[in-house]
Amino acid sequence: MRRILVALVSATLVMGLLLSCQRAAEQYRIAMITDAGDIDDESFNQGTWEGIVEYAQANNLSHRYYRPSEISDSAYISTIDLAVRGGAEIVVTPGFLFEQAIFSAQDTHPDVRFVLIDGAPHGGDYNVHVADNTVSVFFAEEESGFLAGYAAVRDGFENLGYMGGMAVPAVVRFGIGYVAGAHYAANEMGKEISFPDNRYVYLGDFGPSDTHKSQAESWYNAGTDIIFAAAGGAGSSVMAAAEDQDAWMIGVDVDQSENSDRVLTSAMKDLGESVKQMLDAHFQGQFPGGQTLNLTATEDGVGLPMATSRFSTFSESDYNAIFGMVAGGDIDVPSNYADLQAFFDRHGLGDLVIAEGTIQP
Repeated sequence: MRRILVALVSATLVMGLLLSCQRAAEQYRIAMITDAGDIDDESFNQGTWEGIVEYAQANNLSHRYYRPSEISDSAYISTIDLAVRGGAEIVVTPGFLFEQAIFSAQDTHPDVRFVLIDGAPHGGDYNVHVADNTVSVFFAEEESGFLAGYAAVRDGFENLGYMGGMAVPAVVRFGIGYVAGAHYAANEMGKEISFPDNRYVYLGDFGPSDTHKSQAESWYNAGTDIIFAAAGGAGSSVMAAAEDQDAWMIGVDVDQSENSDRVLTSAMKDLGESVKQMLDAHFQGQFPGGQTLNLTATEDGVGLPMATSRFSTFSESDYNAIFGMVAGGDIDVPSNYADLQAFFDRHGLGDLVIAEGTIQP
């Protein structure tokens, strides 16, 4: 009996050693580090990851995502180190939360390429330094938000609301554009809309919760026709409220029409395509290291998914017309509160009733 036990223990140790060696031998050339969510958040992380998977599978490249143990610079740095030890030669990090981590990692791993989406590396003092092995990719969220607000009002919605996840730069820009687009369309149509100060909030996080759902339900019950939720995973709570109340919402970052039949449209950033372009540039030896890219409507970096949108009257030709004006620079969409106020004044849109502290706390 003792010999049998010894043999079993020995076999187990050998098997464990073999598995350990096998894991150590696995090398993932492309890595993504998630931020506050996961790759199934139906928003920012998922859109980025899907772009990576599509490119990697098409080019037979090993790829993996890593989820940090917590939301902190030290956890992000440790996870990046883990990815590099795992063979990553290019690391994609979606979100401004990685700014300080990439600032450190780009020097620690000079032979590794970094793609930082919606952020610029800095050491905490906001003195930006994009190293030669890093590229920062931004999107004109204000343009995407503008198109969503414009389309909603042109489609007949009059009582609007906005729920952002947290008041981070990208989410703020989405909201500013949404306000501008809604009022621009109302003025164009000669109609009044309701978009009061108390229908513009930041939820405080990007995760789904019953609290977020209840707040959205209370807005719908009070007469809000549609809510634009630029809130990552928290947007699913708004979707659930819209479904329960037979109301409408606007998705964000990626086309969220498949997630609910109450999604009117989505204010999109072409995350997947931008990531594929950066990966291809790396593997083709043309990585734009040291650069900061800002993808706008001009580059088709933002827009609405008209093929899957559920508009009643807003048509493809309507969309093409307003998109062309934004892309062509005929409409200078504001991206901060001061420019939003100037936009209202310049276009004769009346009083901006949403306070500066509400939009940019």
